[in-house]
Amino acid sequence: MFTGIVLGGAAMTTGLVAGVFVLYAHTIMPGLGRTDDRTFVGAFQAVDRAIINPWFMSCFFGAPILTGASAVLHLRAGTDGGLPWIAAAFLLYLAVLVITLAVNVPANDTLKAAGDPDGIADLARVRRDFGEARWRAWNLLRVVLTGTAFGCLLVALVSYGRQG
Repeated sequence: MFTGIVLGGAAMTTGLVAGVFVLYAHTIMPGLGRTDDRTFVGAFQAVDRAIINPWFMSCFFGAPILTGASAVLHLRAGTDGGLPWIAAAFLLYLAVLVITLAVNVPANDTLKAAGDPDGIADLARVRRDFGEARWRAWNLLRVVLTGTAFGCLLVALVSYGRQG
C-alpha cells in the first residue's frame, strides 16, 4: 500500500509542477510579453519572488524525490510492471531540474538583480538581456518533459493497480 501511495504522490507533484510550467507557457509569459518594459520587469520580478514558496518548492523538489523513492520501493517489492515508466519519469524530471537550474533560474536571478524597475535607466536592455524568447523556449521544453513524466507516472499507477 505504501508503494502505491508514494507512486501517487510522485504523480501528483509531477502533475502540479507540469501545470505551473504550462501556466507560464500559455498565460503568464504571453501576457507579460504584451506589456511595456517596465511592467514586464516589475511583474516578472514579483512573480518570480512569489513562486519561491513552500507549496511550489515542496512539489518541485518532492517530485523527483518521490519518483526515486517509488522506484526503490518497486524494486524492493519485486513489482516491476511500472518500473520502466517510473524510471523514464525520473530521468525526464532530472532533465527538467537541469534546465531549470542552468537556464531559467539564472535568467530570473539576473532580472531580479537589476533592481527596482523605477531605478533602472535602461529597462529595454534589462528585458533584452533577460532573454525572453530563450526563457520561453526552454520553459516549453519543461512543459513537454514534465507532461511526459506525468504521463509515465500515470501509466505506472495503472500498472501498479493491475498488479494488486
